[in-house]
Amino acid sequence: MVRYRDVVDSVVELLEIAETSLDPDITTLLEKAYENEDSEIARFNLRNILDNVKIAKAEKLPICQDTGIPVFYVEIAQNFKLDFSIRDAIREGILIANEEIPLRPCTVHPLSRENSGNNLGEHLPLIYFDCLEGNQLSNSIRISVMTKGAGSENVSSLKMFLPSQVEEIPDYVTEVVKKAGGKPCPPVIVGVGIGTTFDGSAMLAKKVLFKSVLEMNDYERKILKKINGLGIGPMGMGGKTTALAVLTEIGHCHTASLPVAVNIQCWASRKASMEVNDV
Repeated sequence: MVRYRDVVDSVVELLEIAETSLDPDITTLLEKAYENEDSEIARFNLRNILDNVKIAKAEKLPICQDTGIPVFYVEIAQNFKLDFSIRDAIREGILIANEEIPLRPCTVHPLSRENSGNNLGEHLPLIYFDCLEGNQLSNSIRISVMTKGAGSENVSSLKMFLPSQVEEIPDYVTEVVKKAGGKPCPPVIVGVGIGTTFDGSAMLAKKVLFKSVLEMNDYERKILKKINGLGIGPMGMGGKTTALAVLTEIGHCHTASLPVAVNIQCWASRKASMEVNDV
């Protein structure tokens, strides 16, 4: 049986990995952008980003001072039994990570703005559960985490399109990035959720950021080309690379609606996944 303490320890480890190291695929795209840029200021900014990534990993320090709000995704087999609350284990893991990594206290009451001081609060941490059928993960659970900073989250957007406006989606995504400018610390990764419901599209737009940035389809590459034609560039100071990737996730929706959500992620796309096995 998966033990409570194993989940707590895994959460601490996941947060350390996510906060202090960057996905190698994203590092690859940053290095490629550095080689392809003509602008000296763009190359300077990309070089600083790459140096930052290297130092953070070597020193086991957070990549960014805004360590963000952790969002968890838990996959578990339909008939898998636990004798404890995964939510409680994740909360304890965050409390430990606050001190060990450390994490900056980022969560506040939305009206009073009073800081909880421990990255917890009402409806936080945000945890999405997915029950898998069949033999998937029959002897383990898979926990994934993404830490979202405010700079990129604040410029994200959602729009309820008419079903007849399908062709307008690429322009809408591009306009969201244009309005964001340098605020989300570009080059960014753009998550796009198309379909399901108002809230469902936003969930898809965020979860798709776990997808490999090296596996874009033609539709995603088309939007990426439009975005990089804006010339916003690294850190908003001009250049060829405004976005590293565009990632889309599609879900069926009501015949009379077309929800589209755009979740912007800064270059520091902090994420990690791990299976916690039965012992």
